[in-house]
Amino acid sequence: MKLCDKCGILMMPQRDGAKTLFVCKKCGKTAKPANISPKAKSASVIHEKMSHDLIDVIPVVGEKSNKILPITKIECPECKHNEAVWWTQQTRSSDEPETRFYRCTSCQKTWREYS
Repeated sequence: MKLCDKCGILMMPQRDGAKTLFVCKKCGKTAKPANISPKAKSASVIHEKMSHDLIDVIPVVGEKSNKILPITKIECPECKHNEAVWWTQQTRSSDEPETRFYRCTSCQKTWREYS
């Protein structure tokens, strides 16, 4: 990968006959690739390494997770208790509002509310 010295954007590899050059799509500046092995099949190879931290993991809402969820005052349709934990989740297409789920803190019944 090479960044344009003039614009600072990523230069893209482009064939020019038998050789490959990096070309800036914004200003048109060209540059030769550095340190290319003569045995290499291609003048430019892009490698990407991804790593995931624990912050990237989506928590699953289970029976024992009530301690970390927010509590609200709402009547349970099952036992009529007036306290439940809640969370939201995107269950339909992205242009639709999220679905709000509730779980009663007394009987553990879970129900949903569409916005």
